[in-house]
Amino acid sequence: MSTEPLRCAGALIVDDEGRIFFQRRSPDRKLFPNTWDIVGGHLEPGETVEEALFREVTEETGWTVSLVLGTVGEYRYTPDDGIDRIETDFLVRVDGDLARPRLEPGKHTEFRWLREDEVAVLDEHRDVNDGLIRRIAEDGFRALHLIGL
Repeated sequence: MSTEPLRCAGALIVDDEGRIFFQRRSPDRKLFPNTWDIVGGHLEPGETVEEALFREVTEETGWTVSLVLGTVGEYRYTPDDGIDRIETDFLVRVDGDLARPRLEPGKHTEFRWLREDEVAVLDEHRDVNDGLIRRIAEDGFRALHLIGL
């Protein structure tokens, strides 16, 4: 088994109102069940972070990335499976019907567009000391302010 952390890519999808897209993970998921999350996932063998970003957005929403606005940050974490991960998250715009994402059956159950003052909802069903997804969201909104959106 590799001792290298798994590499992941994440998308903070932004709409014209400056809201960010989140989806709820299925209660049957092994990691972070029934919690809110951004779009993203692990890199496949030979894939770059950017390629994974584009692929994951399409797989999880049916949308296509039209513009990468910038990098939000890089996050290290170790979930309950004990495997270290390094996730690079990006602010992106997408093409598609933003009111009708095509959520992956069995993986995600609902979606929400959140404003900056609504990020507390991201703590639902999370361990009290987790806070990762909320921190990523707050960093995403900070990045939006920095680029003037």
